[in-house]
Amino acid sequence: MDIAEVARRSGLPASTLRYYEERGLIASVGRQGLRRTFDPGVLELLSLISLGQAAGFSLDEIAKMFTPEKRPDIKRQMLEDKADHIDGLVRRLRAMSRGLRHAAVCPAPSHMECPSFRRLLKSATDGSLDSRLGGRKT
Repeated sequence: MDIAEVARRSGLPASTLRYYEERGLIASVGRQGLRRTFDPGVLELLSLISLGQAAGFSLDEIAKMFTPEKRPDIKRQMLEDKADHIDGLVRRLRAMSRGLRHAAVCPAPSHMECPSFRRLLKSATDGSLDSRLGGRKT
């Protein structure tokens, strides 16, 4: 399958495919004239890469999920660690959402006069905001 077909079927631009190849995430199997060709299995690899990115893995982390032969070899601990990170992010975002909702309905004349908002502001200033929001610094 040539690079144009892979781009069409994956929804990724050819430039991204070339970049992924440079990074060692995928490998072409040859050329048709000037165009790279790929094994049809590259589409599954690209799906795994997209899934990894959607989960917040970096390309370096994703690269570690494949054998040198480009077969998936995903360590369960890596998935567990990312799930823990996402759970912490969700807790922090929920806490921030609650703070914003409180600020939206707070009866204080201004946000700067709201005791809850002032505590949140102080936490942001002294660096403890992340721990107040239920997470750790990343």
